[in-house]
Amino acid sequence: MSEVRIAAEPRTEFGKGPARRTRRAGKVPAVLYGHGTDPRHITLPGHELMLALKTPNALLRLQGLDGGDELALPKDVQRDPLKGFLEHVDLLVVKRGEKVTVEVPVQVTGDVVPDGMLDQQLVQVSLEAEATHIPQVIEVNVEGMAVGDQLLAKDLPLPSGATLDAEEDTLVLHIIAAPTAAQREAELGEGEAAEGGAEGEGAAEATPEGGEE
Repeated sequence: MSEVRIAAEPRTEFGKGPARRTRRAGKVPAVLYGHGTDPRHITLPGHELMLALKTPNALLRLQGLDGGDELALPKDVQRDPLKGFLEHVDLLVVKRGEKVTVEVPVQVTGDVVPDGMLDQQLVQVSLEAEATHIPQVIEVNVEGMAVGDQLLAKDLPLPSGATLDAEEDTLVLHIIAAPTAAQREAELGEGEAAEGGAEGEGAAEATPEGGEE
């Protein structure tokens, strides 16, 4: 995993007002913690941070801090629910050689058999890995898997140095039989019948009792 170098500045003002001013200036409030040290309040450049966080478990080298550079992993990222911009980030200090627990995306490759359909139950998996060698994704190739085949967490192809931090028998994905054209038509007909029945019930409920004024 490559490091992303990013400039950090100390933050001395707190509260909603200062945080809004920080974001208007194109920066993001953040807190750096870990290794028994007191939390450090910092600001980071918004654009550079947004680009860095496009990579899962991005390893950040924070530069410009008192005491020298620090390596950190994003642990909690808060975004505006409507516009999506970064509001606040919690960062965990890590050291080379240190093991950390992270969530890594599971990426499926390959074509599913013609009569099958992929049912993926787990989109990310918890792993323990060395802080500077966290895999970006765990790739699973479904080429050649038959209908009824399944893949459990213990079957995932983990990179060297990474260990599973989840129940081994957790279902990651399986291949199920694709519905036939007749089955799809039958399901569509059932749905239309159910809608028609619901409309009929509504009409019946609207009819006055007795039928006459």
